[in-house]
Amino acid sequence: QVQLVESGGGLVQAGGSLRLSCAASGSTFSIVAMGWFRQAPGKAREFVGSILWSSGGTSYADSVKGRFTFSRDKAKSTVYLQMNALKPEDTAVYYCAAGRTYLSYDYWGQGTQVTVSS
Repeated sequence: QVQLVESGGGLVQAGGSLRLSCAASGSTFSIVAMGWFRQAPGKAREFVGSILWSSGGTSYADSVKGRFTFSRDKAKSTVYLQMNALKPEDTAVYYCAAGRTYLSYDYWGQGTQVTVSS
């Protein structure tokens, strides 16, 4: 089992920045990839991007490309989501997830609220 705890959400003005963290514990050796998702009120969950645990390779949704950056600290079993140039449409609950394969995510965090005011 892997436990994930997100932190770093909050309220920020449009154009501002936030950094989210996702700390993993438990059987972290089994993690192949970690992803970030978000869900705004009344909307479906949206894939934000992912980072490969071993290589650090990243992928991003078009909606955040150039503004969001993933990184990881393997020693701390933590991934980070640096969000710059935030827009009101980025407002959502952000979730991190961990996968034991490249095909699916098996573990989820509790989510952290990000609110961007205009």
